[in-house]
Amino acid sequence: MRGLSLAEVLEGEGPMAPQRAAHIGEQVLAALRSAHESGVVHRDVKPANVLIANDGRVLLGDFGIASLEGSSALTMTGEVVGSPEFLAPERALGRGPGPASDLWSLGVLLYAAVEGVSPFRRDTPLTTLRAVVEDQLPPPRRAGPLAPVLEGLLRKEPAERLSAAEATRMLRVIGAGGTVRHPGGPVAGPDASTAPLYGRAPGTGPYGPAPTTPLAPLAPRDTAPRAQREWAVLVLTAGIVVLLLAVVTLGWLLLDHDAEPGANGGSGGNGAPGTAAASTGPSPAPSASSSASPSASPSASGSPTPAPKVTLYVHTVHGGYRGGCPPSPADAPAFTGTIEVDAVPAEVEYRWVTRGAAGSDAGWQSVTYEAGGARTRRFDHTESDRGAGAGSDDAVRLEVRRPARAVSAWLDFSLTCEEETPAPGASSSVPPAPSASPSRTPDSGSTP
Repeated sequence: MRGLSLAEVLEGEGPMAPQRAAHIGEQVLAALRSAHESGVVHRDVKPANVLIANDGRVLLGDFGIASLEGSSALTMTGEVVGSPEFLAPERALGRGPGPASDLWSLGVLLYAAVEGVSPFRRDTPLTTLRAVVEDQLPPPRRAGPLAPVLEGLLRKEPAERLSAAEATRMLRVIGAGGTVRHPGGPVAGPDASTAPLYGRAPGTGPYGPAPTTPLAPLAPRDTAPRAQREWAVLVLTAGIVVLLLAVVTLGWLLLDHDAEPGANGGSGGNGAPGTAAASTGPSPAPSASSSASPSASPSASGSPTPAPKVTLYVHTVHGGYRGGCPPSPADAPAFTGTIEVDAVPAEVEYRWVTRGAAGSDAGWQSVTYEAGGARTRRFDHTESDRGAGAGSDDAVRLEVRRPARAVSAWLDFSLTCEEETPAPGASSSVPPAPSASPSRTPDSGSTP
């Protein structure tokens, strides 16, 4: 597989946006659910084992220490297998791993992806394991809409964590630019309506319980140094005030002297002529185009506003088809893409296009990102417009030409037509093949 690990991406780019982290987390969770349904527990979910391919796929690798449920062949008494900072509390306490343990590790992975730091990493493996078991989760600052998922996955008790199905639903909503409510489920403590998340007892802080022993009163200090400092501050303040007055007076005298020879109406003395000349100077002609006005007078309107940045995320939902053509939308090769802009409002023009001349929508489509709305939109696409008798290996990608040029990686797919079912009474004549349109082939050299 050609690509990078999530650890390499985070090291090179730093913390990622919550929507992108949710998009990756949803695909990692899909791999975990497939393994769990087969009775396999991964036991080492971490950024180094999440692989991001160049074509947009996200894969979970390194099942080297995975185990079947109920088996302990790879774990001897007193040993812990896996990366300490991603271990679930129950595993740090010596209990057997289960699917909920992998969900905890996924929560730590998502926290590290958006915050840029692992929540329980300490100086040594022993202190790291102790933090996993005893310390409360540091409140996330950059997670945004992803915070409820982190809080739901990173609960100390396995039975209180989010289920895989609910976590999948929440990650899908967040990846599409939406928001989700606070995770439900049981809460530790006698009163579930007032007990906070993670079973934090009243009077505890984010990193542990508050001190119960009252602090000793401070001993009286010598007030002489304090009085000396206050006197020094007063003297310094007075000196600064006198210096400012001298500068203002000198400036006023200089301006008054310079204004006398060219009175510009005889008012002189306060620097007004220079200001008046600037404000009454010639303005641009009314025929000047509005698009050129920001650069025509940079001193009056400032530098041009940069175009919003556009980021694309794509992955394959269904990459192959074999059967009668044209295929139905449910069976045809399918793809999904996410377009993220860094500022709203914005007007985005996009299209899906294939390498070949056939298939894909050749026309550009426009979508508006409203002010105050989501900065991420999700767009689905299927290759279902192939005619009978067609069949080929091809690739599709997502392109954006406005507000900024951006293209995704190519996503390969195959479509094989095994039979052709002509409609009753159809003419035997074959219409000529449509000519290739430059707008349908991104490599034709045309500029959008």
